[in-house]
Amino acid sequence: MSSVDQFYEWYRTEGSQKELELSKNKKYKRQYFTFVTEQAIHAYNGEENKYKRDRIFKEYINYPFHKLVENVYHTFKFTYFDVPYEDVQKEVVAFMTEKIGKFQQGKGKAFSYFTIIARNYLIIQNNSNYKKLKARATTDAIDIERDLDTEMNLSDHQENLKDFIDQWVAWYDYNLNKHFTNERDIQIADTVLELFRLRANLESFNKKALYILIRERTGMKTQFITKVVNIMKSQFEEMYKEYLRTGQLTEI
Repeated sequence: MSSVDQFYEWYRTEGSQKELELSKNKKYKRQYFTFVTEQAIHAYNGEENKYKRDRIFKEYINYPFHKLVENVYHTFKFTYFDVPYEDVQKEVVAFMTEKIGKFQQGKGKAFSYFTIIARNYLIIQNNSNYKKLKARATTDAIDIERDLDTEMNLSDHQENLKDFIDQWVAWYDYNLNKHFTNERDIQIADTVLELFRLRANLESFNKKALYILIRERTGMKTQFITKVVNIMKSQFEEMYKEYLRTGQLTEI
């Protein structure tokens, strides 16, 4: 009898009854990674038949793995993933599945082993994404001043630009609630304005990392930051063109 067949026989004669008894305990009912999951993993590792391996994985391992990743991800609050959480979850589960054969019976609990696998993978990927984000900041469209310098050829107008920014920040700060209505967008916009006020100091260490600073100060996701910055950038460009033409700050 194969290891998977033995598992199903064990579950039919012993495991299901034990699970039924334990389910009377409210604490156990909240568990998703149980002694049954661990037995299923051992059976999976001992099975040579691909069909049987796939079956037991789908029925007894897949959900606990997904739930484990979900809990680890949200517990440690990994913030430097720019893809949907569901994609990250699938990626980590796939990695755990690759490592499942390394788990050995008698070497500790499966739950602890795979929690460490998932956490370490997420830490490594999160740190890697953070480094890429910092490197990419030099060409990121969210760096408003840099984009304008490049796209509008403002290098010859630094004094005008400085005066305009000072006036624009004061005007935008006063009219902030007219342009953004929800608290999330207001918080992001207010942070952008604050970074403009601090721009002289920012230049001394890394003005190109505005995106990282906005994210760290607000805790908001990339898509929300990008939306607000694009709105402000468009207004900034139009009002600066008018400022160069008339010498006055004119609301668009």
